Amino acid sequence: MSNHMKAIAIAGAVAAAVASTSTPAAAAGKEKCYGVALAGQNDCKAGPGTTCAGTSKVDYQGNAFKLVPAGTCESITLPGNRKGSLTELDRDIPS
Repeated sequence: MSNHMKAIAIAGAVAAAVASTSTPAAAAGKEKCYGVALAGQNDCKAGPGTTCAGTSKVDYQGNAFKLVPAGTCESITLPGNRKGSLTELDRDIPS
């Protein structure tokens, strides 16, 4: 392996290590709140039919979550007398 290739491999490993350690810090003090995200504005992995952030199909999709400040999810009120949930909801899940 050339020195250039080694440098690229090392840089990639360092970037991966930094990314893996920064994700939990970004979520510290947060909780997953299901059913509160607008279409395309969910945080990563929203259940079947989605792959990662921004892939929810409808507003307030029950299996899509947003990270919100810890302790606030269930107090979030939405149109139609709905509330946020700490667990996935069986509503508005496109097939």
